[in-house]
Amino acid sequence: MLSRTTRTLISSSTTATSACRRWASTLVVSEPLSKDGTLSAGTQSTVTAASQLGGDSLTLLVEEMPSQIPEGISNVLVYGKGGLSEYVSSAVQVAAEGSPYGHIVAPASKFGSTIVPRIAALLSLSPVTDVIEIVSPDTFVRPIYAGNALAKVQASDTTKLLSVRPTSFDKTPLVDAAGADVQELDVPAFAGSEFVSESTGNADKVDLGSASRIVSGGRALKSGDNFVLLDELATKLGDCAVGASRAAVDAGMAPNDTQVGQTGKVVAPDLYIAVGISGAIQHLSGMRDSKTIVAINTDPDAPIFSVADYGLKADLFEAVPELTGKLKT
Repeated sequence: MLSRTTRTLISSSTTATSACRRWASTLVVSEPLSKDGTLSAGTQSTVTAASQLGGDSLTLLVEEMPSQIPEGISNVLVYGKGGLSEYVSSAVQVAAEGSPYGHIVAPASKFGSTIVPRIAALLSLSPVTDVIEIVSPDTFVRPIYAGNALAKVQASDTTKLLSVRPTSFDKTPLVDAAGADVQELDVPAFAGSEFVSESTGNADKVDLGSASRIVSGGRALKSGDNFVLLDELATKLGDCAVGASRAAVDAGMAPNDTQVGQTGKVVAPDLYIAVGISGAIQHLSGMRDSKTIVAINTDPDAPIFSVADYGLKADLFEAVPELTGKLKT
């Protein structure tokens, strides 16, 4: 009887230890793979943030198995191509039910903004969004009031659901995925909607989210045709994307996917050149973390100069062609 009781206690302790390890692990939700089958820069940065949470292991949830995965990933869960945010959210639910996680982390991108609320609803969690700093496993810093203030938030859920701002964390290097433990998930199909097709912009242009240099134009360019000035400058700079302010996008001068700012894309390149952009607070919140900021504007009192490392008070139609001409290809 004593022997049997002792064995039961050991078994319970082992089970408890196993459960604790599962709760201490972290699930990272990957953005869709690029057309060449590689992980996005946003996913690599999300893994960096997840590694700061202090979990025992990192698990990557991805649509298809890539040839390379971020360093530190020990397990990979593959849910297959679904094309719908509802399908990805269901995959997270299946993964969480199979092995409870202490943290579920996704990038604070357009992709993340469509799945995190759904995951929160499915798992009855309160998400902490747009995290820019990991203070401890349950305490995080996020911007509020368009980045004018920072809030320190403590999450009380057993499983913490986060979205992290990729530009606030370095990219985790990729390694060969050959040694990873891979498991395929059986995710039920979502009957409420159907993925029909995807339309993307010019595939030859540098992606705004991963470019090391960005040239953005504002309403001062006057028309969409004048954005060719920025295209020529971007070509000379190399690895440079062309962005736009919300005012320029709303005026029909630039496509929506080029918008930089609070309601567009948040970027932090090595070099950001703001051409004819006054610097509204919504725009500044999307680019103020750039390593070097250059502003070209005719108004010396434009708010953009308050965050710029270098400012040029000049007519953009004269300054930009001159700058482009002086650059070597």
